[in-house]
Amino acid sequence: MKALKLTKEEKEIENALVRGEFKPVMGKELDNIEKALKSRKKDITMTIRVNSEDIEKIKGKAKKLGIKYQSYISEIIHQVAQ
Repeated sequence: MKALKLTKEEKEIENALVRGEFKPVMGKELDNIEKALKSRKKDITMTIRVNSEDIEKIKGKAKKLGIKYQSYISEIIHQVAQ
């Protein structure tokens, strides 16, 4: 079997699990997490025309947050929809 190569972040998570730093989530807290994940499920593709300067600014903001710009745009849409 081929060994998996973990990223630095994945190694940190694995080490935290071994140290017992995480605890199981149950009940209402688990239900809230499941609801939040379902509300962010991406189930449609959208094509729009936008200003290239706006996209460059959005890409810069997303990069500072460490996320992909399309995920960042999706989150902004989700927040506005609420």
